Order: sequence, then C-alpha cells, then structure tokens
Amino acid sequence: MERPSVRSYSIRGSRITEAQRAAKDALQAVYGIPVEAKKINLHEIFPTSEKIIMEIGFGMGEATAIIAKNHPNNGYIAVDVHPPGIGKLLSRIIDNDLANLRVIEDDVHVVLPYMFEDNSLDAIHLYFPDPWPKKKHNKRRIVNAGFLELIYPKLKSDGYIHIATDWVPYATYIQEVFAASDLFTGGVIEKPKSRPVTRFEGQGIDKDHAVTDMLYKKN
Repeated sequence: MERPSVRSYSIRGSRITEAQRAAKDALQAVYGIPVEAKKINLHEIFPTSEKIIMEIGFGMGEATAIIAKNHPNNGYIAVDVHPPGIGKLLSRIIDNDLANLRVIEDDVHVVLPYMFEDNSLDAIHLYFPDPWPKKKHNKRRIVNAGFLELIYPKLKSDGYIHIATDWVPYATYIQEVFAASDLFTGGVIEKPKSRPVTRFEGQGIDKDHAVTDMLYKKN
C-alpha cells in the first residue's frame, strides 16, 4: 500500500504509558481492524447497524466512545495513528461495553482507498483536527482538495462529513476549500446535540476559543 507523501500528523508514540500499551496489545486483536490491502466487509463487522460512520483522528477517544454509546444502532470505525489514543479508546470500548465500535491504526489516506468500498459510509466525523497554525505547516492540514476527492467516493449518495474546529482561521480555510469544490454542499451549522463537549473542547471554551461546526453533504 502506498504511504502518503505529506502527513497531517506527527507520531508521538513515546508518550504511551505502560497501562495504555498493555490495553492496546491485549485488545487490538479483538477490537481493532487489521490494515490490509483488501476491502473490508462492513456489514459483516456491523451486521445490525443502521448507519456506518467513520471518525478520523479521535485523540483520546472521549467523544468517540460517548457517541458510540449514545447511538448503539450505528456502527463506528475510528481511525488514528497515535498509540496512546488507540490504547485509551480500546480501554473505553471495554469499559462501556461498546459492541458497535472498531479501531484502525493507520493514516486515513492509506485506509480509505484500499480498505473501504465506494458508497460504503453514511458519514465521516472530523473533530478538532490539528490546525497547523504556522503558515509553513499549512500544507499538513488534513482538509484540502485532495482530501475531498479521497472521501467523496466512499460516502453514500446522501452521505456527509461533519467537521468541528476551535481555530477560527482553520474554520475559514475549511469553508474556502469546500466552496472551491463541486463535490459537496454545506457550511456552518449549530453544534448538534449528538456531538458531546469533551474536556479538550471545554478547555478551549474556557480560553474563549470559538468552536465552529460545519456539515457538508455529498453532491
């Protein structure tokens, strides 16, 4: 499988704790999906799920676990590259008895083209991606024209992507990227009740960070 030439992340594997490492090693074989150059059968993984939703970059998985618990009729695929967060989310799966959540450890730019059929996802969640605020790092931002082309074929005809960021310049940039594309239609929305306020977001709100929610539907 091809690796992306420009990463939208940096590996911080050294920060994983022993507890997180133990959880990751013990649970990933059960609740993880191995990265392989073949399409996965989502209906086999989630045979009774009404919708299948992917979350890209889940951090420590707090919101991911809450959403999966609050919506047991949906199946959730969580994709990230950071070992500490993966270990933590796997622990949350056990703690909350989440049969509707699975984890993939890799870059979504690798995962989506090779492992997911076209028209297979009902929605994609992208919550608080790294804004890479320095101009020289802007090219690392995950949202760009190539990202829209990546996710478009994998979403169903009525599929959508929901994005949230607490960095206003990034929100403006995201809107500009979508406005320049004919693949999606949408814009800023009020925060839906389905997206929980995590401790991370709460800390930003306490610092007067403005949170912007955006929803774009596939054309």
